[in-house]
Amino acid sequence: MFWIGKDVEVFAAQKEFIDTAIVPLTVIDGSPTGMKQSASAAEFLMSLTAFVEQQFKGRVMVMPPFTYTNSMVKKDYIQSIDQELKLAGFKYIFYMTSDHSWTSEVPELSVLWLPSIPLGDMDQSVKQSVLSDQIRQVVPMLSAKWSEL
Repeated sequence: MFWIGKDVEVFAAQKEFIDTAIVPLTVIDGSPTGMKQSASAAEFLMSLTAFVEQQFKGRVMVMPPFTYTNSMVKKDYIQSIDQELKLAGFKYIFYMTSDHSWTSEVPELSVLWLPSIPLGDMDQSVKQSVLSDQIRQVVPMLSAKWSEL
C-alpha cells in the first residue's frame, strides 16, 4: 500500500492489519559530486521500498519520502512525522535510508540503513536480483520489531 487515496481508504477500514509505515529518507545534495550520488541513492531507496511493499502488501504502507538537505536540523522534522503516524494508528514505523548518519541522528526511532547500490545502468533482471538480495537483509529487521511485545 502506498500513500494514495484508494490505499488510505483501505487502511482506514483495516487498521488492525496494516500496522506498519515505512518512510524513505532521501537527501538532496546539489554539489557537483553529491547530486548524482544523492539521485542514485534515492532511486535505489525508492525501488527498494516499492519492493518491500510488494513483499508485505496488506501489512505495510509506504509513505512519501522525507526529503532533506544536509544543512537541515532533521531530528525535529522526523519526530513530528513519527508523532503523526502514531496518531494515524501505525504501531510500527520504519525509516529506510542509505544515509548512515540517521542511525545516530535519531537512535530512538527504527532506522533501517542499507548502503546504496547504483541501479541506473542495470537491466531489469539484474535490478530484481539486487533488490531481492537487499530484501533478505530487510526482512529480519522488520521481523525482529514485529515480534517484540
